[in-house]
Amino acid sequence: MLNNDRLLVQILLLVLFGASLWVMAPFWSALFWGAVLAFASWPLMLLLTRLLGGRESLAAGVLTLGWIVLVAAPLVWLGLNLADHVRDAVSFIKDVQVDGLPAAPTWLAGVPIVGERLVGFWDTVDQQGAALMVTVKPYLGQVGNWLLARSAQIGGGILELTLSILFVFFFYRDGPRLAAFVLSLLERLIGERAGYYQELVAGTVQRVVNGVIGTAAAQALLALIGFLIAGVPGALVLGLATFLLSLIPMGPPLVWIPATAWLAWKGEYGMAVFLGIWGTFIISGVDNVLKPYLISRGGNLPLVVVLLGVFGGLITFGFIGLFIGPTLLAVAYSLLLDWSASQGRREEKT
Repeated sequence: MLNNDRLLVQILLLVLFGASLWVMAPFWSALFWGAVLAFASWPLMLLLTRLLGGRESLAAGVLTLGWIVLVAAPLVWLGLNLADHVRDAVSFIKDVQVDGLPAAPTWLAGVPIVGERLVGFWDTVDQQGAALMVTVKPYLGQVGNWLLARSAQIGGGILELTLSILFVFFFYRDGPRLAAFVLSLLERLIGERAGYYQELVAGTVQRVVNGVIGTAAAQALLALIGFLIAGVPGALVLGLATFLLSLIPMGPPLVWIPATAWLAWKGEYGMAVFLGIWGTFIISGVDNVLKPYLISRGGNLPLVVVLLGVFGGLITFGFIGLFIGPTLLAVAYSLLLDWSASQGRREEKT
């Protein structure tokens, strides 16, 4: 009878745990980002707590407010502006479907060698607009739907960011108790190696955060240099925007591609070509080299494992995979090393 009661309690606990996970499912991404942000800045939390006389809640509130000012507010502003541009692009596509192409821009004729041909082609397309629109109308609709979907993703990202910042406060305030709880669960599951694997995961996440932030800083600096050389106005603001957008996949091109187009529109074709090459191979290219190096630096993981974790995680899980991929491979790699070492010791004893 006692065993039946114990089995019933275990089943009820499993059902309750599963239901809790189901309720929390919409917030996993925001919880994850809040935990990563709190963990990466935990030394600041400890320092501020000491300065404020041990008042953890006050220190957590101050740091959370700082994240809102430094990260959330600029990203929300950029996101809203990008959403506006997406709506403008959708409106332009609809206008083209109804009214045809507008008159050729004056700068098009000034393009060296091929300017007159481009204007002639533009006029030909405009004259044959009705037939052309019938042909490409389905594709324009697909482009418009794709742009609207990206706009919705921007709005969802802003909401997720807001929730992440809110969760950061609770991770700051209750961080030590959560860490002790996780350690106790790991000790029940894997025994004396629990502390090692907790440090392994923590170290991997810390290196990933350092790699992401370090790469973003490098891309922002390189972008600033390129904008200054090309003579783009507001180079410092664009450099800061590059830093913020470097935190998301394919973010920097959202800054340097419009800047390149602006240079071409102003007739600065040489500088436009320079900035296009600089953006493609220097600003965006450094992400593929510097980020894996910084993530592998200071750890015992081979660089090839880090590369597989970074790119495989991005492909499989999206941007969150940048953290999940290397962490999973780090744990798996360490488990294999432990198993290999234990097998070797057993063979030596026999």
